[in-house]
Amino acid sequence: MPKIKEIERTPNPDAMRFVLGEPLTNGVTKSYENASDAENDELASALFSIDHVINVYYVDKYVTVTQDGDAVWSELLRQLAPPIREATPQTDAVEDEEVHATKEVQETDDPRLQEINQMLDEQVRPYLLADGGGLKILGLDGNRLKVHYQGACGTCPTATSGTLYAIESMVKRIDPEIQVISV
Repeated sequence: MPKIKEIERTPNPDAMRFVLGEPLTNGVTKSYENASDAENDELASALFSIDHVINVYYVDKYVTVTQDGDAVWSELLRQLAPPIREATPQTDAVEDEEVHATKEVQETDDPRLQEINQMLDEQVRPYLLADGGGLKILGLDGNRLKVHYQGACGTCPTATSGTLYAIESMVKRIDPEIQVISV
């Protein structure tokens, strides 16, 4: 059973990140936006059964839970802690192949998209993870790069402004014609 070492605020006022003493997964990222997506995941299902939980995102020693904004954190944290403490490490967890990029993006021969995905892996995703979230590339439609924020970043006010602007600035170094949109 993992011990909760810390509970950290994220830039998103509706998300908290739990830092555990031992990893739940060994580098495998799990991202769920609703209870039906999480039905085969014991931890995520338990968290979604708690009122006001709208997103569960976890990897290694970090579990991020996002609420709908209608709960008081001090009360909600008391409900979230037991299922997180009772979670069993998933040593055999398998990564959703499309957690960071769709199959189409992974299999593309477009050098721009390949370079963008690598840049995001190296320069963006580690920082988003530190804030309790992630980023998935949905595709490149002409010159429109579609991305989807995960975890705490999904409903964070700064994700659709500051972070998106920063990502677009980096992407424009690869191709100045590309516009980044969050969906």
